[in-house]
Amino acid sequence: MKRTLILSLPLMLLAACSSENPAPAGNADDLAPSATAAAAVKTAAHLQAQRLHGQHWRLKDARTADGTRIDALFVQDAAPVTLDFNDGHLAVSNTCNGMGGGYRLEEGTLTFQPLAATRKACAAPLMARDEAVSSRLQGEVKAAVADNGELTLRTAQGDVLVFQPEASAQTRYGGPGETVFLEIGPQTRPCPHPLIKDKHCLQVREVHFDDQGLKQGEPGAFENFYGAIEGYTHEAGVRNVLRVKRFKVDTPPADGASQAYVLDMVVESDARQ
Repeated sequence: MKRTLILSLPLMLLAACSSENPAPAGNADDLAPSATAAAAVKTAAHLQAQRLHGQHWRLKDARTADGTRIDALFVQDAAPVTLDFNDGHLAVSNTCNGMGGGYRLEEGTLTFQPLAATRKACAAPLMARDEAVSSRLQGEVKAAVADNGELTLRTAQGDVLVFQPEASAQTRYGGPGETVFLEIGPQTRPCPHPLIKDKHCLQVREVHFDDQGLKQGEPGAFENFYGAIEGYTHEAGVRNVLRVKRFKVDTPPADGASQAYVLDMVVESDARQ
């Protein structure tokens, strides 16, 4: 039988705060157990929240209360819907439109604030998946993490969503990384490579924004980008500005890069000839 750890405060800790035989008032030492229990409760809540951090939660299964698979959440050949929790902010990726919003975790319940989303138009199945996601990540949702590390969310309507964990880039590279903005040209170009014949490279240049989101200065010329940007798939003819995290690779392979790039979000996107 698979045991499940509920993302809630342990009942024994709550019970410690309300004893059937309260100690007489007036002695500071008598209050110590309650203070200790309160500190333990706070620590437990922090640890439970931390279990959600540092992972990409990729949708594995989704069923209604009667066990019917929610097909709208699974689109053929599309990457699975992914959740990322970080200090009270939820980011939803591998959807047509990027989504995000605030959340709160208390006693095994995730309370989601309304999700904000971009307004890109996609094929009907992808748009339907966006609606299926946003309609389930709202209000109060019960959350639990099983012994195998899988996260289960249960909505008020009884829908059950199961997510598999995958270590985030921050966990894998041992730090938060550096936030940079990269403009990706609409077309790849041939680029010389000693091992790969007829290699084509992304055309990339770094751009800068101020705190108000306004571009600063003039970007330089596009350069060949030999590596990959994790989470980004280039579409020919489309120019993008990406916000990415750049990480230092401590022990790169002999033919590998010393830096890794991971997509955070698409800031701008437009089709070019």
